Amino acid sequence: MLDVCEVSKTYRKGGQLIRAVEGVSCRVDEGELVVLHGPSGSGKSTLLLMIGGMLPPDSGSIRYQSDDVYRWPPRRRNAYRKHTIGFVFQRFFLVPYLTVFDNIRVPLALQGERGDATRAVRELAERLRIENRLGHRPAELSVGEQQRAALARALVGGQKLILADEPTGNLDAGNIEIIAECLRDESRRGRAILLATHSRSLIEIGTKRFRLESGRLVGA
Repeated sequence: MLDVCEVSKTYRKGGQLIRAVEGVSCRVDEGELVVLHGPSGSGKSTLLLMIGGMLPPDSGSIRYQSDDVYRWPPRRRNAYRKHTIGFVFQRFFLVPYLTVFDNIRVPLALQGERGDATRAVRELAERLRIENRLGHRPAELSVGEQQRAALARALVGGQKLILADEPTGNLDAGNIEIIAECLRDESRRGRAILLATHSRSLIEIGTKRFRLESGRLVGA
């Protein structure tokens, strides 16, 4: 489904060259829950952005269904981001003036809202235990509720590949378990999930594991 082939990315910061990702290769197939773990600053977020079609690698390739994502024209890459990728960002990026319901519904609106949008939103909200918060604004939610709303937004559009960047950072054990169970369920339903984390409890749920240190894969 998705092949990461010898990708590298280098930044320049304050005159210093930083190798964020160096020669990384891995594969993610349908129904897999792949955990990418390692310390903060190891290159996990950079790798997810490259896979998500938002940051071109300096070298190597990101291949979806055997096609190089960064050889596509911009319109096709935009469609890949919209219809194939569900992204859970570390900073949530919930729209502050929208209700939780409308925040979750955004991907469906972008896709033209085929099907029963209300039912899809409410079903995910119930699974993630935020169904009683759908009429609230993000500022009225706890951090754990905001994170669950962000996860629901990433899942609601039916995208085949879910990229989750530290979805449980600084959350309590109860919130972590709710999110972990939802991700396990989605992988069982056939979605491919790539989860970046340094949480020990989340590492254990992976059907496949990769460890990233200083931009390099060093083992499972």
